Amino acid sequence: MALLLEHEFKPLPADKQIETLPFLEAVAHLPPFFDCLGTPIVYSPVKADLAGNIKKIRAVYDSNPAKFKTLQNILEVEKELHGSAWPKTGATLALMWLKRGLKFMLVLLQSISDGERDEEHPNLIRVNALKAYEIALKKYHGWMLQKLFTGSVYALPYKSDLLKALEKGKEVKEEESIEKIHQFLTRVTPILDAIYEMYTKMNAELSYKA
Repeated sequence: MALLLEHEFKPLPADKQIETLPFLEAVAHLPPFFDCLGTPIVYSPVKADLAGNIKKIRAVYDSNPAKFKTLQNILEVEKELHGSAWPKTGATLALMWLKRGLKFMLVLLQSISDGERDEEHPNLIRVNALKAYEIALKKYHGWMLQKLFTGSVYALPYKSDLLKALEKGKEVKEEESIEKIHQFLTRVTPILDAIYEMYTKMNAELSYKA
């Protein structure tokens, strides 16, 4: 699982304060995941959005690394700085959309790892992708985007081809690939859950549709 495990995420500390720089360095390796899903008309914009949001957060961090040492620091400082425009602004907004893109990715991989599938077509990943879309993104998309996404599941690669792409073309047994996905999820899921929890606690979550 070369694509997912080539840059490790730091374990979530007990206080759930996520350091900005290590998080950004680890997450910067993940946008190419969306290349593995094919359907460029749908997933290229998702990839670009993910990469663009990482870049926006990195620019804020680089402007004052000491002030923005953790992701929570970013939200707290921007809340004070932007007043009534917050949270629909700056790195707060970028991280909000970044976490949703990551959520789609993690739910899709978790569903595959858990063995959820269409029994009549076990090598397809439509069931997994639709579940991920429903949970992570659908409620934030307007009607047109929803139609585009739900239609795109019919052009997704076979599960075997997705796993091969995640291994960067290397032939690996499915159970080995699934074990590597499990390792990745074990590292990243607690971090993403902590980011969602932070947004809820700080009342920074927005529900407008893109």
